[in-house]
Formats: sequence, structure tokens, C-alpha cells
Amino acid sequence: MIEPPRTLCILRLSAIGDVCHALPVVRTLQDHWPETHITWIVGRLEHSLLDGIRGIEFLPFDKRGGLAAYRDLHRQLSARRFDALLHMQVALRASMISLGVHADVRLGFDRARAKDWQWLFTNRQIAAREREHVMDGLFGFAEALGAPRKTPRWDIPVSGADAAFAEARTGGRPALVISPCSSQRARNFRNWPVARYIAVARHAIERHGMQVIVTGGPSALERDYGAGISEAVPAAVNLVGATTLKQLFALLARARVLVSPDSGPVHMANAAGTPVIGLYATSNPERTGPYNRREWTVNRYPDAVEKFLGRKVDEVSWGRRVRHPDAMDLITVEDVTGRLDRLLAGS
Repeated sequence: MIEPPRTLCILRLSAIGDVCHALPVVRTLQDHWPETHITWIVGRLEHSLLDGIRGIEFLPFDKRGGLAAYRDLHRQLSARRFDALLHMQVALRASMISLGVHADVRLGFDRARAKDWQWLFTNRQIAAREREHVMDGLFGFAEALGAPRKTPRWDIPVSGADAAFAEARTGGRPALVISPCSSQRARNFRNWPVARYIAVARHAIERHGMQVIVTGGPSALERDYGAGISEAVPAAVNLVGATTLKQLFALLARARVLVSPDSGPVHMANAAGTPVIGLYATSNPERTGPYNRREWTVNRYPDAVEKFLGRKVDEVSWGRRVRHPDAMDLITVEDVTGRLDRLLAGS
């Protein structure tokens, strides 16, 4: 854009990790055009993490509201017009929402990445690129508008109460947070065995004197993981199903390190500046791993591709996942404890 836009609309509903990837792009737009009014249509849950960020108008969307939620959002947008819509989500639900956004420029992904017919809902596309991290792909939207990329920043605010919650749970000791589960949809493929988390927790306590904290959502699977770890390691604090997203973010910001498979908390910890020992075998960490300091990530994805797909990692598509229930078993306890030892030795 030759002139600074007066108004921009960001459309990125979910998920937690992808919203964390989108935020540095929005921050870049704020820094480049401080007078531009930015409206972000975001999922209700994801908004609970971003709430309180200054300079952004959020329009939360609750998909559980069905057709009424679409109608309500379209009514809010009916009298408004934006200089540009940044359609950052390749999902038909998001594209249906985009029909209520009136914008001269409707910017979406290039044809190769515009899944679910997203290209039908846009009139401009970002530059086509291959084999890049998800966040780098989203930065293509800022670059397409003429906003040069800067060092990513998040600056997610937390309240004093949330910070006090985190401080009380860590007890003033260096904390290892374990977020053991990925999404329900991928539970049979991305999750590491409970027994191995138990071994890592014991190692962190016995060798390093760490406070171990287990976190997660309220699903039955996550509660089973939390109970299994905390019962075997009584010194561990079980906060599964007991935190808001803001409290979890404050906890991750205060932690020394997070151990987790490919999941939203990985990217929340990255946003907070906390090192992540990511457990990756079913997905490629070069695409979906923690954006900063990937040196701590356990990357068994190439091994899983070769063992379960019979191919080399550079022979499969960039977003290919290994959907095999034994893939995560390729990650050993020693893979994780070794990285933890080196990380703490360097601190």
C-alpha cells in the first residue's frame, strides 16, 4: 500500500498456536502504521489469551453459537468498510465469516496454500513460498502490504492476579512445566507415554531440584495424564483443567522450561520467551515447532517418516504428518533429560 491504510481487518480465529503465530504479524503492522485502526476477528477461546492488548479491536466469535453467531458477527460488520481484509485462515468457517467483511482488498494465501476454496473469497494473494515455518508464511501478509518484517514480538499482557497465581505455584523454585497432551483430534498420534513423562519429572526433581507443574485442559484424556503423572510423582503440582489461558501464560512466562508435544502451549511459551523442549515425531518442527530457539526441540520426525512412511523427509510434502500410534515412541526419555541437563547447565 502506498498510503497507510486507515483500517485493517485481521481474520484468524484459531487455534491457540496459530493465533500466537499471527500476533507478531499484527504487531509488525502496528509498528509500521501506528495510526491504522486494526480489527481482529478471533475465536472466543483465543481471545481470552489476547484480551487486554492495546491498539487492537477484537471481535470474538464463538463457533458453538451456530448460525446465530455468524448472523450476530455479520450485523456488527454490516455498516463498516475496511481498506483491507487479511484472510489468514484456510478454513471454510473463516471464509463464511469473511463474507460479512466489506473490504477493497481481500488478501489471502497463494493458490497452492489456499485450501478449502479460500481463493474464492479473496481478490489478492500473498507471494507463493514453499517449506517455511507457519509464522513465516503469515508474515507474507505484512510484506504483501508493504510492512517490512521485524524481530517478532508478542507482549501479551497478564494481570497482577495472574502473575501472583503463577508465582504461588512455582514456590520460588525453577519450574519445569509439563503440558503432556496435544489436541483431542490428534491424541492417538502426538502424545508421549505417561511413563516417560514420569521419568522426566523425577529426573528434574532429583537432579535439579525443580518444581514440576503439570498443565492441560479439562478433557478426560488430559485429566488422566495429569493424574497419572502426579500420582507417581507426588511432588508435582497438578493444574490440569485448573487454569485460564492467561494464568497458563503467566505460568509459562515464569517457568524455566516447558516440555510438550506439538500443541498450543508450545507457542505460548515461545511467545513468553521460555525455552521449549518440544517433542516432535508426527509433525515437522521446522514448520510447526517453537519459532525461537529450536535447538532444544527433540526432532524424531525424519526417523518417523522413514520408518512409518518408507521415505526420506525431503521426499514428503512440507505439511505431511505421520499418523501412526507408535511414532512418538521414537522419542526416548534420554532425548528429553539430556536436553534438560544441557539447557540448565547453560543457564
